[in-house]
Amino acid sequence: MRFEVIFKHLGIVLLFNAIFLFLAALISIYLKETSALALSYSALICFIFSVFPLVFSDKSTAIEFTEGLFIVVFGWLVTCLSGALPYMMWGGEFSIINAWFESVSGFTTTGSTILTEIESLPKGILFWRSSTQWIGGLGIIIFVLAILPKTSSSSIYNAEVSSITKMNFPFNNKKLLQALILVYVGLTLAQSVSLTFAGMSLYDAINHSFTTISTGGFSTKNNSIAWYQNLWIELIIVVFMVLSALHFGLIYGTFTRKHNNLFRSDIVRALLFIWLASTLIIAGKLTWEGSYSFWTALRHALFQVASLGSNTGFATVDTVQWPFFTQLLLLYLIFQTGMSGSTSGGLKFDRIFIFFKIVQKQIRSLQHPRGIFTIKISGQRIDEKLEQQTMVFLILYIMIFSISSLILSVMNVDGMTAFSASITAISNCGPGFGEVGSMGNFAGIPDLGKFVLSINMLLGRLEVMNVLALLVLRR
Repeated sequence: MRFEVIFKHLGIVLLFNAIFLFLAALISIYLKETSALALSYSALICFIFSVFPLVFSDKSTAIEFTEGLFIVVFGWLVTCLSGALPYMMWGGEFSIINAWFESVSGFTTTGSTILTEIESLPKGILFWRSSTQWIGGLGIIIFVLAILPKTSSSSIYNAEVSSITKMNFPFNNKKLLQALILVYVGLTLAQSVSLTFAGMSLYDAINHSFTTISTGGFSTKNNSIAWYQNLWIELIIVVFMVLSALHFGLIYGTFTRKHNNLFRSDIVRALLFIWLASTLIIAGKLTWEGSYSFWTALRHALFQVASLGSNTGFATVDTVQWPFFTQLLLLYLIFQTGMSGSTSGGLKFDRIFIFFKIVQKQIRSLQHPRGIFTIKISGQRIDEKLEQQTMVFLILYIMIFSISSLILSVMNVDGMTAFSASITAISNCGPGFGEVGSMGNFAGIPDLGKFVLSINMLLGRLEVMNVLALLVLRR
């Protein structure tokens, strides 16, 4: 294994952080904020550590899969560590563990926060906080891959991009990367303009677009989107949360009139049906309980289903006050997440869809023991290797958040908080229920609990298997 090659690519990763830290520093300098030095020093440190490996390394050569795996996993770790620097240097509520937690939550687009007074933070820090989600949304590794030559990028690509993501976009690696980035940037610009016309300031519009398209959920307001009390802002954000949870390759295919598009996808139809049904069920339950009028219940249900179903985590109401049945339904939506090829983290709905197809296949096999059955999704055959990977991933996923829940419970965290915090962390969603509800925060979680949850966030973003492959790697 060539460590100089690994360090070189980790340097490129840090360079992206340095660019956005520099932009955040410029905002603080312009506004004469106390965070200017913290952001400037952090940008300088990231730049120095990014340049040295680039200057002293050899020219690009083919990368082995093992090296690609190291670059992906340690790329995320280095990114999160460097992202914590401005928080620690600035101070405030950011202890070392809090800075690490907020950084990991940002880059993994989880959206959980330890902050109790978000609006008291300097705008430069808030911009950096939103930037971490935009950088992490598509994956900083994806941006790195886009500028690398094909010989250098293929192994990193295979380590970073899952088989399920490739399934919906059967083109070459570079074509998929270009499509993902084009849609990502395009949606960000479109939402920024839309929110500005709807009444947001340009600064808030850019920040919320960063954290919507990345399905991250960080807001510049303590009460999230509820602060605005604006129906048009809510509807715009709902539309872009839904789009951001769909496969970007299919969105690209829709606009370029390709055969593989949103309208031909079985998974898209199933996901949208579940979200629509959940919205109507929750609205009906809230109306039946007398919590709201039907139209107000529908408005809040639509927003929360889109927010938690896409793993964004914005809020317009405190869902902790809702009936227990609606909380359970929302927890399931957090668990199933959005599609692969989107910015949603965690399990991915594609795996849920394949799981039920596997169950259907097994039932048919019992009914017809001599029969040979295959699974097809949108006319595309799913091989048995992908079926096995799906089942292994699902089992590991459930085991991890179950163990995490038990660990939090040992720390005297109440049951609902421990369970929902574990699910929302590994699903990269943000808010849970109990003490960590949509209008709450994670400040009350013990420091060790925050560290456990931050590991969950990374496992959810890296899709578990890459980390396990690295841990059991044979030299």
